[in-house]
Amino acid sequence: MVHKAAQIIVAGHIGLDIIPSLEGVTGGLQAVMAPGKLIRVGAPVVATGGIVANTGLALHKLGVNVGLIGKIGDDVFGRAVLEVLKSQGEGLTENIVVAAGETTAYSIVINVPGADRFFLHWAGANDTFVADDIDYDKLPNAKLLHFGYPPLMRQIFVNDGRELESLLRRAKERQMTTSLDMAHVDPASEAGQVDWPALLRRVLPYVDLFEPSVDEIIFMLDRPRYERMQRPGGAGELIRQVNGTLLAEVADAILSLGVAVVMLKLGDQGVYLRTTSDDGRLDAAWRCAPTDRRAWAARELLMPCFQVKVAGTTGAGDSTIGGFLAAVLRGDGPEQAMISAVATGACSVEALDASSGVRPWPQIQARIAAGWKRSPVRIALDGWRCDDDRGVFFGPNDITAKNA
Repeated sequence: MVHKAAQIIVAGHIGLDIIPSLEGVTGGLQAVMAPGKLIRVGAPVVATGGIVANTGLALHKLGVNVGLIGKIGDDVFGRAVLEVLKSQGEGLTENIVVAAGETTAYSIVINVPGADRFFLHWAGANDTFVADDIDYDKLPNAKLLHFGYPPLMRQIFVNDGRELESLLRRAKERQMTTSLDMAHVDPASEAGQVDWPALLRRVLPYVDLFEPSVDEIIFMLDRPRYERMQRPGGAGELIRQVNGTLLAEVADAILSLGVAVVMLKLGDQGVYLRTTSDDGRLDAAWRCAPTDRRAWAARELLMPCFQVKVAGTTGAGDSTIGGFLAAVLRGDGPEQAMISAVATGACSVEALDASSGVRPWPQIQARIAAGWKRSPVRIALDGWRCDDDRGVFFGPNDITAKNA
């Protein structure tokens, strides 16, 4: 069965996504949000959402044996979540926790043409998820734990993340590689009042692979700086100010807290990778697969996105992480892992939901090999060099670039 053979556990936030089709809607966000107006839309996509479904199903479609652990209620939305997961593969629901009397998380995803998507979200049973909800004994062969969305899970973020620390420490005690993804923090919510620098100091020593988006982590590391960067143009302004120097500064701060590998998601600009130069730290991180540790030491890389026709960006970052983790589990080096990551994310955005656009691993690799075009990079990368054959950019802190 899937759960006994699982190589990766994907745990954390799960819910139901309801995505109305707005393809024919004109007038942009202002027209959609007009009070009292009836907006005719297309048929909705109803899909599972959250890290467990998004990254978990991406890995499953890539051909990785994965165990999914999330918490839902015994309500109609919970039954819908189970039905969708069961339709994707045998055994995928076996470790989903169904909490009596609780409600299932849901999001209404608004993808207005010409505007960034936004969500109407209810956290539901995710708020009561705790470390004890992961039963490692049911997944004895798992080599890697990927956990996601602490800012959307109350028991995980309260008390400076002590529950998250416990969860990650237990995985490390079982000699597992640990991976962590974040989510946007609503400044007006309870999560917005968390001392995120203190939480990161507590939990990141137990994290081997860390994959937040650049705006999420700047908010958590330095909220005043985040607010200054967002202020001039509002939503989407921060990414326009990102450059190679800023990425290196943020990565240095993360690595100093104990992480071995950090991959920053950059939206339509791709992904940035930075790794520790500490061989001992890499050895402690890389118990999930045989690989050449030296290939991962002291690396700084950026991989731009592949060109696609975008249908929806929901879960694109989660699918990107799925491609990255699949490559890590295979023992691939950092360049190939980043290429596979952005390729998986590119397939994801060709569908409205997070995972139905993801293809099996051989098909994605064949598409890359056939000369899939990259998107241009708008981020200033002074002092970087590009490998034109693979499209990877090497930063000034990259040991390979220094020795070239």
